[in-house]
Amino acid sequence: MRRALQEAQAAYDEGEIPIGAVVVCQDHIIARAHNLTETLNDVTAHAEMQAITMAANELGGKYLTDCTLYVTVEPCAMCAGALGWSQIPRIVYGCPDDKRGYTLLAPNALHPKCTVTAGVLEDECRQLMQQFFKDKR
Repeated sequence: MRRALQEAQAAYDEGEIPIGAVVVCQDHIIARAHNLTETLNDVTAHAEMQAITMAANELGGKYLTDCTLYVTVEPCAMCAGALGWSQIPRIVYGCPDDKRGYTLLAPNALHPKCTVTAGVLEDECRQLMQQFFKDKR
C-alpha cells in the first residue's frame, strides 16, 4: 500500500485526483499507476484501469487470477466491474469512497471469489485526498 500511496502522491503532484494503484503477482509489483483523467482527458483513466491494463500486458493475458490490487481509495463501480472481469482474486484498499464507491453503487461487481481488505493505511490515504480537495477550493 505504501507503493500505491507513492503513486497517489505522483497524481497529486500532477494535479490529478490522488489515487494510486499497484498490482502484485507472486510477490512482485508488475504494474503501478495513478489517475490520469486530466492528463489524458479521459474519464475512464482511473488508477485501477491503468493498473489493470499494465498488469494484463505484463502477464500477456486478460485475467489477473494470481494477483492482488492495492489501491488507495475504494474502487468506483466502473473499476469494480473491470476488476470483476479481470477475475482478480484480492483487492486491498485504503479509505472508503462514501459517494461513488462500488460497495454503495455496485456491491456485486467484483468476481464472486474475490476477497477485499479495506482500511489499510486508511488515515494516510484519506488525508491525501482531503488535502487535494482543500487545495482545490
